[in-house]
Amino acid sequence: MRNKINKLFFRKKETWEKNLLVLWFGTFMTGIGFSLVMPFLPLYIDTLGEFSKRQLNLYSGLTYSAMFIVMAFVSPLWGKLADRKGRKLMLLRAAFGMSIVIALMGFVSNVYQLILLRLLQGVFSGYVSNSNALIATETPKKNSGKALGILITGNITGTLFGPLVGGVIASLFGYRPTFIITGIILFLVFLLSLFFVHEDFEPVKKADVQNSMQVFSQLKNKRIIIGMLVATLIIQLGNFSISPIISLYVRELMKNSGPITIASGIVASLPGLATLIAAPRFGELGDKIGTARILKIGMLFATCVFIPMSLVTNVWQFGFLRLLIGVSDAALIPAVQTLLAKNTPPNATGRIFSYNQSFQALGNVMGPLLGSTISGYWSYNAVFFSTAVIIFTGFIWVVFATKKHN
Repeated sequence: MRNKINKLFFRKKETWEKNLLVLWFGTFMTGIGFSLVMPFLPLYIDTLGEFSKRQLNLYSGLTYSAMFIVMAFVSPLWGKLADRKGRKLMLLRAAFGMSIVIALMGFVSNVYQLILLRLLQGVFSGYVSNSNALIATETPKKNSGKALGILITGNITGTLFGPLVGGVIASLFGYRPTFIITGIILFLVFLLSLFFVHEDFEPVKKADVQNSMQVFSQLKNKRIIIGMLVATLIIQLGNFSISPIISLYVRELMKNSGPITIASGIVASLPGLATLIAAPRFGELGDKIGTARILKIGMLFATCVFIPMSLVTNVWQFGFLRLLIGVSDAALIPAVQTLLAKNTPPNATGRIFSYNQSFQALGNVMGPLLGSTISGYWSYNAVFFSTAVIIFTGFIWVVFATKKHN
């Protein structure tokens, strides 16, 4: 046992392991930065002017979605630049830009300035996708599944814990200081990335950079690459379809009494705990039995978990099922990232991972819109059934996309 502990903590780490440690923290803080405003965004907007209920809902939706809409369009541009200039440079651009933009959100005087800054936050996206690309290209192939499985827990866990962290900081210090504190932490991410992330990269001349059609034409496994991009959209659409109704569903289960806000925060964050524990293990298992197999099992498992969510009678049952969703999350996005890494040549990794981030952003926008629409026309229960159908459709798609591939 002592030898194992010494080997794990005290042996000299390889470069890719040092990169992984720094980038895990960076993606964790990026996830928090992208999601911490969720518990108090409408409340913060309400302090910026006199709004009717309809106006407040409209501005809240616009402010939340603005970042993801921009991300969907600019990510491929940053991916192309990453393939030419290197992924580390893109990490520094994203971290520094986010630190400034998020800190400035604490100084706005009206909602239009806030929406503009959220748009700019989308422009400075790319930390996560370039972290994935850098780890994919700098890590030995035999360790890539495990490394990407560990890395993805950073962003997923940060995104899931972000609302809880944001709520706590806002309650202690207020809305405006929350943005400033987050900006300071992201500037620390910039410094850590600058001094401790190492990349072996030879700049490519602009004339030698291939366009998107050339990149896809040279891919050996086009069906898998395209399949994984669509799978990312389906997974995010499914996961985010229930995000607008979680707190409302919790309130209904608690019969509108008790610590609803705290219970909602805990329920929303539970998947992060399960993902943090399970993702590295699924990544390692995928290296042994096949990553595509892990992805298909994860989608079937998620389908089976979403269905009973509509049948629960108390918040404890709902919380337990949310914990199980965290297990399925640990098998989904990390597996997609690994399959992309294993089937993409190094000179196109940045581009492909940026496309994947675009599809992820589209899912982040479409999911809440779908969930809100379904719950508005039918009920909360219908959202969970429809999400199960979406994920099962994704399973069928993945079976087709990964045919004859483990």
